[in-house]
Amino acid sequence: MNKLRFYGFNLMPYADIPPTSEFESAWVSLSNKHYDPQRGRQIYNEYIDQLVATEKYGFDGVGVNEHHANFYGTMPSPNIIAAMLVQRTNHIPIGVIGNAIPLHGNPLRVAEEIAMLDVISGGRIISGFVRGIGCEYFNNGVVPADSVERFNEAHDLIIKAWTDDGPFTWQGDHFYIPNVNPIPRPIQDPHPPIWIPGQGSLETIQFVAKHKYTYMMVFAPQWFTKLAFDGLREECQRLGYEAPKNMVNACVPTYVAETDKQAHREAKAHLSWVFNTGLKIPDQIFFPPGYMTTKSFRNFMGAMQKGHVKPQAQLSYDELLKDRYIIVGSPETVRNQIGEYCDDVGAGGLIMGGSSVGPMPNWMVMKNMQIFAEEIMPEFREADGKPDYLREEPPAPRTRTEFAAQYGPPPETARSIVTGSEELIEHRVAHLPEIIDSSM
Repeated sequence: MNKLRFYGFNLMPYADIPPTSEFESAWVSLSNKHYDPQRGRQIYNEYIDQLVATEKYGFDGVGVNEHHANFYGTMPSPNIIAAMLVQRTNHIPIGVIGNAIPLHGNPLRVAEEIAMLDVISGGRIISGFVRGIGCEYFNNGVVPADSVERFNEAHDLIIKAWTDDGPFTWQGDHFYIPNVNPIPRPIQDPHPPIWIPGQGSLETIQFVAKHKYTYMMVFAPQWFTKLAFDGLREECQRLGYEAPKNMVNACVPTYVAETDKQAHREAKAHLSWVFNTGLKIPDQIFFPPGYMTTKSFRNFMGAMQKGHVKPQAQLSYDELLKDRYIIVGSPETVRNQIGEYCDDVGAGGLIMGGSSVGPMPNWMVMKNMQIFAEEIMPEFREADGKPDYLREEPPAPRTRTEFAAQYGPPPETARSIVTGSEELIEHRVAHLPEIIDSSM
């Protein structure tokens, strides 16, 4: 197995908005009058091309996510983008990281859509579940104080729908579904791997450890990422097992160019936009009443005060580099910093290395991706340079011949009664004259 796994990602921002000083937040309150659908169409297609290119460049996976009513990430339905990627790629795992399941009126719809994607892709889907940050609750009819309970119940419903034979009735505190019987069911057994993104909250860490899921830390300084990962490992030990290295992934936007100077020159404005403009979120929008428990909020604020952490929108470019929110530099610099970072926090994977960041132009994204693939990833790979999924047996046959050899004919073939006859006709041979003519 490779030392590290690298996952491409794209938030799909829309950056053609007024200067930061002219609005309160890029979320919730900034009017959609600033969104031009014609411009949106152009950049959507560029973003999708960039995500598709991750397979050509040899990334270990590619991820999409869900956000609402904002200019930082214009992807309100990640399953739609995942469906496009399924059809334009062949082997790379596709992570929906993730669906904001407390915000869905019927979580069964998520179970159905992820199962469809998994079947069509041949078992290449990673299913992420998120609560959605506090901002998401302003344009959804969900009380923030119900967020954790709804998340837990939606999670349990989806897992049961994937793993138990239906039909059955679901009667919970937040969801009632009289007939749970999703068709299709996912290819991956018992279900697609599940990732849980987070920002270090105690409840999320305990949830991940309990279910042995994969944890993804989002946009945090290196010391705080280490604190969260160490906390997860301690929780796993308390539950009686050692957390494997691939259980934790760090999200660190990374840009590489020919020299350190050139890399900073190219990346500075775009990486700064992500934090200073895209993540300009006042506390009353980021933390709506009831969204965090008192204990989690105290722990979060205590850690921020202890580490003298500024709000993301106030971080300078030099501070982003110093605290390793981001990594930027020449191939040698980036290789060294990624190695040091992942050794320190104990991460098994890196998200957003060599990916699109902020309003970065398409040519720059592709340049970043190519240099990253050719001069960074091989350092953390086996000698053959392959991503792990190309050395593993795929979850589903890739050709008709493979399928026929492994599975043979179906246990139940399609049969039906043709009008005017009482005999069941097998559809596989129904076109033969001795079969169809005798039924007339």
